[in-house]
Amino acid sequence: MTRKTVHLAVYDSYADWETGHTTAYLARNGFTVRTVGPTAGPVTTLGGLRIQPDLALADVRPEDSALLILTGADLWDSGDELAPFARTARTFLDGGVPVAAICGATAGLAREGLLDDRAHTSAVSFYLAATGYAGGARYVEADAVTDGDLITAGPTEPVAFAREVFARLGVYEGRKLDAWYRLFHDSDASAYEVLAG
Repeated sequence: MTRKTVHLAVYDSYADWETGHTTAYLARNGFTVRTVGPTAGPVTTLGGLRIQPDLALADVRPEDSALLILTGADLWDSGDELAPFARTARTFLDGGVPVAAICGATAGLAREGLLDDRAHTSAVSFYLAATGYAGGARYVEADAVTDGDLITAGPTEPVAFAREVFARLGVYEGRKLDAWYRLFHDSDASAYEVLAG
């Protein structure tokens, strides 16, 4: 496995729409996207799609990955079932491998203490404050935030989330990154010429 592999966490109730732009355009740009479940058993997304993970969480190693993506899910707010994914995020960050978390996954990272010393965002500040985390002073009112190897975004910003991932991994840069964002976020058809050129 090369560092061009991105690991997408999948679990029951995961918000399948939050990473569509990210995974599609990573795959179009030479990355392999592998799904990671709590076990190797199938999971069902919030949209009712059944996914057979490529591998179990216990088999994921930071050194085999370019990025770990954590999506929102009802399970982030209903117990500790997804806490192992937040602990894996800690291992990735400690190993210098980026982690991108959107929606409820940000609460999981907050509970793990990973947002205490990093700039971050989420749905709203009081959502994270309810976790009891110590990082409230580092909360940023923005669509998506990158602080070193950590990317965070709120549930309504899958395109901004993708933009930050692409910037961090060098998929698109400068004018192309801006054009991609304008095309998919703002429906700016003129951006297509920059992307196609």
